[in-house]
Amino acid sequence: MSSPSLPSMAPPNPPTPMRQLLLDLGTDTVPGLEAFVAGLNHEALDWLSAWPAVSGPLSPVYLWGPDGCGKTHLLRAMVERALAMGFGVIWLNAQTCQMWESSQAEAPTLALIDDCERLDAEAQHLAFKLFIESAAAASEAGAPPLFIIAAGASPSVDLPVRDDLRTRLGWGLSFALQPLDEAGARLALQQEAARRGVSLNDDVLSYLLTHHERDLGSLMRLLDRLDRFALAEHRGVTIPLLKQMLASDLT
Repeated sequence: MSSPSLPSMAPPNPPTPMRQLLLDLGTDTVPGLEAFVAGLNHEALDWLSAWPAVSGPLSPVYLWGPDGCGKTHLLRAMVERALAMGFGVIWLNAQTCQMWESSQAEAPTLALIDDCERLDAEAQHLAFKLFIESAAAASEAGAPPLFIIAAGASPSVDLPVRDDLRTRLGWGLSFALQPLDEAGARLALQQEAARRGVSLNDDVLSYLLTHHERDLGSLMRLLDRLDRFALAEHRGVTIPLLKQMLASDLT
């Protein structure tokens, strides 16, 4: 099978390096599966870590849970994993569609669809087309497979998307992801700070966890801002620096 053709919509951005796709992480490197703090989500992490050497069908797979439970982290880590295996990759969310073609014509392709509940009509059309391509590849002898892993905020049956897409998202394996407890969030923040080379002491961690939104996505965005602010101020990360940054938002 050739690379999946796109429906008639604005053309996707050309293939780009990973850091250009994932620039909103605020870092030049993308956290992998090994950096994911599983908490109660070991089943999903174990399955993705073994992929594609897992029993049963590989597609479609649907991850769902509230903001901050790690869905986007897992999908982005699978981009890196698939590329390292020589697969083609497609990334689709409400903001962009990116494609990386494999150098091997017969290599499989992994399509990753994030934030399914936010897809507009054009993006839903493209997502549905990917399912059609995937089914066609599965039925054609010798065709390179197109695997799909998607994520959303609710069970697939409750997604506010067109009926045919909702049905296909619910066809395969589904993992319900749970937010981290305080200990898990603390560990995730420590790991991300260490990956950035930021010294984050227990006092700053406790302040972050007691004075701000507790979902991990919000905390990671705050850590990114704090890292950038500390670099601009040429200071270490401390509670006074954090308070100064937050006070600057009000001026």
